[in-house]
Amino acid sequence: MIERVRERLSRIKMPHTYVILTGILLCVVVMTYLIPAGEYDRVMDAASGRMVVLPDSFHFIEGIRPGLFDIFLALQRGYVSAADIMFLIVFAYGYVYMLTENGTLNRAIRVLTRKLGSRTYLLIPVCMFLFGILGATLGIFEEVYGLISVFMGITVALGYDAVVGGAVVYVGVATGFAAAITNPFSVGIAQSIAELPISSGLWYRVVIFLVFQSAAVWYVMRYAKRVKADPTRSIIYGEQAAVPPAPAEDGGEMTLRQKICLLLFFVTIGVLLYGTSAWGWYVDEIAAWFLMMMVVTGIAGGYSATEICKSFIESTKSIVPSLLVIGFTRGILLTMQDAMISDTIVYGLSKLLGSGNKALAAVGMLFLQNVINFFITGSTSQATITMPIMVPVADIVGVGRETAVLAYCFGDGFSDMFWPTACALQCGLMGIPLNKWYRFMAPLFLIMMVLQTAFIVISAYLY
Repeated sequence: MIERVRERLSRIKMPHTYVILTGILLCVVVMTYLIPAGEYDRVMDAASGRMVVLPDSFHFIEGIRPGLFDIFLALQRGYVSAADIMFLIVFAYGYVYMLTENGTLNRAIRVLTRKLGSRTYLLIPVCMFLFGILGATLGIFEEVYGLISVFMGITVALGYDAVVGGAVVYVGVATGFAAAITNPFSVGIAQSIAELPISSGLWYRVVIFLVFQSAAVWYVMRYAKRVKADPTRSIIYGEQAAVPPAPAEDGGEMTLRQKICLLLFFVTIGVLLYGTSAWGWYVDEIAAWFLMMMVVTGIAGGYSATEICKSFIESTKSIVPSLLVIGFTRGILLTMQDAMISDTIVYGLSKLLGSGNKALAAVGMLFLQNVINFFITGSTSQATITMPIMVPVADIVGVGRETAVLAYCFGDGFSDMFWPTACALQCGLMGIPLNKWYRFMAPLFLIMMVLQTAFIVISAYLY
């Protein structure tokens, strides 16, 4: 009986992302006929220079209930409305793709491995922090998938197991992506929707990144040390999984062009941090900077104008599905806005979270974002759907908008390493059964949840 149940469960597959989003859209349409339209009055706050909600001003009004044609029209309007965010992603991804295609990132990692020599155990903290910084600043995530098999081979060759190699890449970059500093795909979009400059709360996010990344490194190193001392303690001990070979040495250092590209990479991060904090850069400026540095990096890498254009076009092929999702979710938001039910939902959530205790309200936001991430795994998708609701809730319950952004980043990012709707792909890339992954990840995820709760409570009283 148990085996039959397991067999049936194994056959269950999650629907395609667009099927899920279509279901959400149809649910929203139904909600427009069930939830009465309402709105809050908003005024310009002279101190902050942004529109804020008047907490006691909610009132019911007449909204527009969409018909069949209006549903499709909302999707078209959604793509137009989200154009700035969509092109930010296109240009940011184009820049990262250029670094990957010209071999700069791969060669830098190979050289680092060779330089460590007998101190190869340092590979774990060094590379995890490197991947974490990439995720926290540039929003890199899927771009490192190709390195998972490389690091699995390296760690097995060093006497660890394949889980260590997979975790160095996946846990490293995922932790950084969640503990975002200037990640344009999560905190950048969320701060934009919240009408906050990306520099707002920057140094608090830096502290958060250091704490979470250190905790992840400690956990992986602890597991690696235990496995090296006793291979039978590996969670995949006895598994007949094919382990990729360690990358062969190419016998060469980084080329001069690759060194220049690596230097430009650090310049890109530095200028991005300074531009957003000192020059007031926003979505348009950040997108233009990524586009500019993609061209500069291409020239430094020895690419001709035609090759740069071809590389950029090639990079867009893999990012199109994400772009379509963003426009789709913005269409869902516009449907809610036309029906004028967004504020009614906000009103209901404010009653649910408005306990009079900032800490409880902030933790409630964190819990809701974690639950939502089970169904909507894309960071930009979740931001465009939830932030327009959570920001007014934060205003009403007396919690800073920075806290609402932080709750979104935490709920969207860290649960990606745990919810099966998100981590199943990575388990497939690593060749690790989902149940084995949970044995490895569950204690770390519990630690991360405790840290998330602590930081969100502190944020509630800090902002």
